[in-house]
Amino acid sequence: MTAHTDTPGSVTTVYKVSGMSCGHCEGSVSAEISGIPGVTSVKAVAAAGEVTVVSAAPLDEEAVRAAVDEAGYELVGKA
Repeated sequence: MTAHTDTPGSVTTVYKVSGMSCGHCEGSVSAEISGIPGVTSVKAVAAAGEVTVVSAAPLDEEAVRAAVDEAGYELVGKA
């Protein structure tokens, strides 16, 4: 599990996502995760199969899983 505080009140978590292969994939996943309340930043990297999420507080993993599912990909878990 990778989660650490960047600035007071923010949490950064890295998730493994399978199925991403291009910039469009990154955009789809980022857009869906950005819709989760409390998310302030999302960076998806298809080549690494990782999504870095910065949020105001720790996120419910099921909410992240639902967002990734909605984008058409699979959340493997935390990196």
